[in-house]
Amino acid sequence: MTAPAVEFEKLVKRFGAGRPAIADLSATIPYGQVTGLVGPDGAGKTTLMRLAAGLMLPSSGRIAVCGFDTRTAAAAIHRVVGYMPQRFGLYEDLTVAENLDLYADLRDVVGPGRRRGFDQLLDFSGLAPFTGRLAGRLSGGMKQKLGLACALVGTPKLLLLDEPSVGVDPISRRELWRMIYQLVAQGIAVIWSTAYLDEAERCAAVLLLSEGRLLYAGAPADLTRTMAKRSYRVCGIGSERRRLLTDALRLPEVTDGVIEGSAVRLVLVEGAIPPAPAALGYPRARLESTAPRFEDAVVARLGGARKDESRLGAKRAVPRTSGPVVEAQDLTKRFGAFTAVDHIDFAIRQGEIFGLLGANGAGKSTTFKMLCGLLKPSAGSARVAGHDLYRQAAAARSRLGYMAQKFSLYGDLSVAQNLGFFAGAYGLGSGQRRAAIERMVGVFDLKPYLETNAGLLPLGYRQRLALACAVMHEPAVLFLDEPTSGIDPLTRREFWAHINAMVGRGVTVLVTTHFMDEAEYCDRIALIDAGNVIAQGSPDELKALAATQDQALPTLEEAFIALIVRQRARQQGHDRAAA
Repeated sequence: MTAPAVEFEKLVKRFGAGRPAIADLSATIPYGQVTGLVGPDGAGKTTLMRLAAGLMLPSSGRIAVCGFDTRTAAAAIHRVVGYMPQRFGLYEDLTVAENLDLYADLRDVVGPGRRRGFDQLLDFSGLAPFTGRLAGRLSGGMKQKLGLACALVGTPKLLLLDEPSVGVDPISRRELWRMIYQLVAQGIAVIWSTAYLDEAERCAAVLLLSEGRLLYAGAPADLTRTMAKRSYRVCGIGSERRRLLTDALRLPEVTDGVIEGSAVRLVLVEGAIPPAPAALGYPRARLESTAPRFEDAVVARLGGARKDESRLGAKRAVPRTSGPVVEAQDLTKRFGAFTAVDHIDFAIRQGEIFGLLGANGAGKSTTFKMLCGLLKPSAGSARVAGHDLYRQAAAARSRLGYMAQKFSLYGDLSVAQNLGFFAGAYGLGSGQRRAAIERMVGVFDLKPYLETNAGLLPLGYRQRLALACAVMHEPAVLFLDEPTSGIDPLTRREFWAHINAMVGRGVTVLVTTHFMDEAEYCDRIALIDAGNVIAQGSPDELKALAATQDQALPTLEEAFIALIVRQRARQQGHDRAAA
């Protein structure tokens, strides 16, 4: 019998006197498969990864990695394990080739095999044309491919990937998975930590953690089967889907709910009778049974979504306006000879959630920055809340809130200090400032962390703080650049409850995301590729555009990939014809 790649035996890890980060965990990880590691923020996933890498020692229990005990053979473990940490761990001021050289030096990879290994990794990752490019100038997907290539220097037996697809678009994510499957075919063991549960479904097995404890170990499909006859879609509700979701989550028989385009997906508690649409107050709606998903099972196992309604919906309504609230006309941005955004047009109505979707490097964040007044366009114009962004910048900025793609608060300031700073930056008077801070602390459950430096917060609370700072002045327009990147499904649901509540009182939202289930919340979407809008419409309309005879009902992720691949093939055809 072949020994497992990793064996955890009654593992415990403590930091201080509080509850253990890992509590009495036993599990085995075999060679030749991907094992997913899932769970909410603070579940212990990264701690378990670092323990398996031999970077820290257990408080009690035992870990054997490739036959070596982590207590006595850490050096041997480091030679057979490749580790890609949660944050981009490479040197951004070194080139692709220099990063590979550094990792080869650290792993003592020398001789003719070093060059052969580099050639294989560059071909495998598709980075061969970019060896001279600084790592900091790579797209998000290319950075992750470089991180994976560096983790593979020396051909490890065990590969530890801590949320490698955070901030990566669906096309690049598909490429990462293609690369991983090739490694698994060679017999390498892979542990893949992820916040994306559709991604976890691709794993041969998963470990589901919560508060350091193992809740489930086994095949994703086996856990999904426990949810038979508990998942339903409410259809035919038109523009009332956000209201229906809020109402349905209050029902004791409903444990979870999300928006799916023009429908609402509900998950029932075990043994519950499905509520009739009339009981929800929507007599014309239809209730349809649907196949359960792995995400349904995980959220139910974790206790379900929060049922309390966001208090951000209780504030005064935004005054109604006629015409677009956000408008881009021929918006263009060039950096030298490179055109990042090419004559983009769209208009967003009041109380609408509008999504900007696209692959890494498509021009989404550049468009965002121009609409926030942070970048001056090369051509075109933009208006926000009736103000021209380049002639009335101060007035426009006072009406909008902005949550940046990367955590943009002050890591060396406490939560309380960050809230105070942003309240002052938005011009709130002393009385308004105190009231706004108290409201944000209550809404986002920040009280236990008020004296904690923002840089030390768990990821979910960093994002809560960032959203709190963006909305504390009650903006009429909210710009969210990948607001839930990397956070767990329960926290994502909480974020969208807040967003839906604000939209319900007339706030207009522009959002970017690489998480396609999240994009289902949008009223309309503009799909961008190479700086151009290549498709625009509701989530269901984009799915219809991508539908084929072989795939009549694509998911939004499948539609995203199909439409971009189709556009790129069309562009290549034009380029060949022009040549």
